[in-house]
Order: sequence, then structure tokens, then C-alpha cells
Amino acid sequence: MRSRLNYCWRLFATGFCFSVFGVGGLILWVFVFPVLRVLSRDSRRERTRYVIHKAFGVFLRLMEGVGIMKMRVDGARALEDCRHALVLANHPTLIDVVALISLMPCAGCVVKRSLWKNPFLGGVVRAAGYISNSDSDRLVDECADEIQAGRPMLVFPEGTRSNNGILSRFQRGAAYVALKSGMPIVSVLIDCDPSTLTKREKWYQIPCRRFEYRLKVLDPVRVDRLVDAEASRTIAARKLTRALEAHFGRELEKWKA
Repeated sequence: MRSRLNYCWRLFATGFCFSVFGVGGLILWVFVFPVLRVLSRDSRRERTRYVIHKAFGVFLRLMEGVGIMKMRVDGARALEDCRHALVLANHPTLIDVVALISLMPCAGCVVKRSLWKNPFLGGVVRAAGYISNSDSDRLVDECADEIQAGRPMLVFPEGTRSNNGILSRFQRGAAYVALKSGMPIVSVLIDCDPSTLTKREKWYQIPCRRFEYRLKVLDPVRVDRLVDAEASRTIAARKLTRALEAHFGRELEKWKA
């Protein structure tokens, strides 16, 4: 009976938290972001991202407070101080972008085009100046510009959430951004136990117990240590993509062992 009550509570709490998330995004767009429009474009974007960074942190603390999850971060300070870097992470759950943005006050992010039309989050991603994945050529240039301007850029090389915690094949977009910017790559490993909020699971398909959500930030690595940047753009991107995929695979295996 106690186990059943705990499950029912976590199911209710999960629905409540995601409702708060959606409504919170709408409140930010309608009441908070308009106040920031008096600032210059660059200042407005920076302040907007900072507000989102704080709001995401509050959301995660809410999830912990109601007993849905427990979050552990190894290397949070490295992300907080991250500048002029491409931040890459594997993507096992729905809350990965929320967790990472909550740790980076001014980060840019590549998001799905569909979010631009989302009634709750569309205003948030537009106001923050996040980059749509709809135009791959423009995406690379915009991401590189953000990094060179001193802001970290968050990209998920898999392109979408992985299935059952198994790393999916990396797309080449992240490699093109790394080569174009010439800045260091900061890798972040993400693990969730038990598995939940994956690509195949609905939000209400919760695990049998509170899940533990872990992140580990690895030391920055320069692109020229992974691939010959003097090679042709296409060849270098292909080799870097495979090198990054192998790098994440090795590090995830060691970390989970």
C-alpha cells in the first residue's frame, strides 16, 4: 500500500511539475520578457537567458522537492564559468536541456523548429535568441558566431533523444560548428536511473521509484587534438563526428561502470 501511494503521489507530482513548467513559460513571455524590451538587443538577450537559467533552476528544485528526482552534478562550476566553448552532451531524457541551461547563465542553444510554434514555450525560445535546427547551413554560422562572441553554445550531437539510454549515431552539425568556431569542446555526460522521460516514454510513464539524474562535466578538449583541422571541411567534419561519438561512448562506459 505504501509503495502504491508513493507511486500515485509521484505521478500526480510529475503532472503538476510539467504543468508548472508550461504555464511558467507563458507567464515569462507575457509578463516578464516585455519588461526587458527596453534594453538594447544584446543586453535583452543576455538578461532573457539569465531569467530562463534561473527559472529552469527553480523548476529542477521543484522536481527534487516533491520527490520526483534527485540531481547530482560533477563539475557544475566548470559550466557556470564556461565561455568561448561548444558544450556537447548526450541526450537521454526530456529534461536534459533544462538541466544544462540551469547550470549556464548565458548559454545559447539549438532547439527544434517546432518549439517556435509551441503556445507555452515558443515565446521563451524566441526571446532568448535560441537557434532553430531548421536551416543547417545558417545554424553552423550562427552557433559559431555565438561561441566567438564569448557565449557557450549547447548542442546535442545525437540530434534527438536516445533510446533506452543507448547512444545514437552523432549528426555532423556539432562537428561543423566546432570546426567553424575553432573553440574548445566541453563534453557533458548525462545518465538517468531508472530510465525515464526518454523518446519512447510519455511523461506519465514514470519509473517505479524516484529517479537519480546525474551529470559529469569533462575537461575541455581542442578540436585539433581530435582531428586534422587542415583537412577538407567535409572530411574533417566526418572524422570529428566519429571521434566525438567514440569519445562519448568510452567516457559513458567508464562512468557507468
